[in-house]
Amino acid sequence: MIDPVSSFAINFVAILGGILLLIVIGGLVTGLIIYQIDKNQTTQTIRRNYPLFGRFRYVFEHLGEFFRQYFFAMDREEMPFNRAQRSWCYRAAKDIDNTIAFGSSRDLRIPGTYFFLNCPFPTMKEDAVKNQPLRIGPHCRHPFDAKSFFNISGMSYGALSKPAVQALSRGANEAGCWMNTGEGGLSPFHLEGGCDIVCQIGTAKYGVRDEHGMLSDEKLREKAAYENVRMFEIKLSQGAKPGKGGMLPAEKVSAEIAAIRGIPEGHASISPNRHPDIASIDDLLDSVSHIRQVTGKPVGFKLVLGSTDWLDEFCEQIVSRGIEEAPDFITLDSSDGGTGAAPMPLMDSVGLPLRESLPALVNKLIMHGLRDRIRVVASGKCINPTDVAAALCMGADFCVSARGFMFALGCIQALQCNKNTCPTGITTHDEDLQRGLVPENKSVRVTSYHQHLVNEVEMIAHSCGVSEPRKLKRKHASIVIDSGRSVPLDILYPEM
Repeated sequence: MIDPVSSFAINFVAILGGILLLIVIGGLVTGLIIYQIDKNQTTQTIRRNYPLFGRFRYVFEHLGEFFRQYFFAMDREEMPFNRAQRSWCYRAAKDIDNTIAFGSSRDLRIPGTYFFLNCPFPTMKEDAVKNQPLRIGPHCRHPFDAKSFFNISGMSYGALSKPAVQALSRGANEAGCWMNTGEGGLSPFHLEGGCDIVCQIGTAKYGVRDEHGMLSDEKLREKAAYENVRMFEIKLSQGAKPGKGGMLPAEKVSAEIAAIRGIPEGHASISPNRHPDIASIDDLLDSVSHIRQVTGKPVGFKLVLGSTDWLDEFCEQIVSRGIEEAPDFITLDSSDGGTGAAPMPLMDSVGLPLRESLPALVNKLIMHGLRDRIRVVASGKCINPTDVAAALCMGADFCVSARGFMFALGCIQALQCNKNTCPTGITTHDEDLQRGLVPENKSVRVTSYHQHLVNEVEMIAHSCGVSEPRKLKRKHASIVIDSGRSVPLDILYPEM
């Protein structure tokens, strides 16, 4: 007679065997169905020629980008930001030791590499001075004394999630830097942290548009009434997509985002490729003057430079109108700037990189006597101290970063910003994915990242013998050219 325990074991094994048999049969049937589907479909050659097995090619292709990041790519190989760059951001944000040992892993022969030219007698700690606030818009009713030379670049609520915007706003307030709203309009989440805000006006004029999509003076005054809205920025173009407007997929256009932007819910938000009412230099200067008059606050514009021929005429027009009619600042983006979504040809092949366009712009302003009147803000891959210090050497008054602060929030460069599936909750409106991003904790990392970057740029400045970063000049840095040798920036780009 079989005891109860043995009977249970036999029955369990029989049931388990039956389940496994069903799974095998189900797998075979499923495989046969997929085989027939693949064999008879006509859209994909690999699947038609190699039914069932051809599907593994697409699976491995998708997984490849993740395996390369974690297992195969060296520290300095990835794009747009390699592991060494990201790791610096993560350590700075977490306020942990950011020193390295043994030697640099950076190949110093690659064209575009910066060297800072240290002096034999660096600035002593007791002789160093903290970066002082710099005034923007001296002819405005409400000029802005910007406290930090490093700030948060334009990222829209919509492209970013609610907790991401909240964390950035709170962190910026603690760090003493400004936050740019991006072209998606001013949201309550930008305001709630109490930081200084730059309100960006994109080509669709989200947040400041009337029922016809044109600029509304009433809504401009409404936004300017907030004390911590310090400046307005007209977005002409950005580095990742010159000549193309913002692109927000329909699944990201919630009722709340639609209300903030003034557009229909659930429809893709595609901005015009330029401002319909700005078709010339005169139009641009008229718009700057009008917005400044309505708001009483500094007004500038953002662009990525391609052709520089028009800059002479631009400066001459300002001089003829009077220096008070000049834009209060120009934000210069780099052709390798970032975005949530852009066509590949524009992202890869249009516009000039910052290392070429920044000296060109600054030189034009110097030639026409406008350098002290117009502040220059550098944007585009300024996520590490090296790139920020280099931009200051080339003449920038301020630097702004978007992706650096995204790394501070925990971005892992999953390259899914345009899919609403961001695994870190930064660029998604999926509430389950947003759970991992706790604004109270991440805001601390935003502040820490800012402070570490500022401190290390100051350290570079002191090594070059100046007391604070804005005293860095082109003579303080060299850049590697095609021959593998470096050339001082003041020789490569002499000031006019």
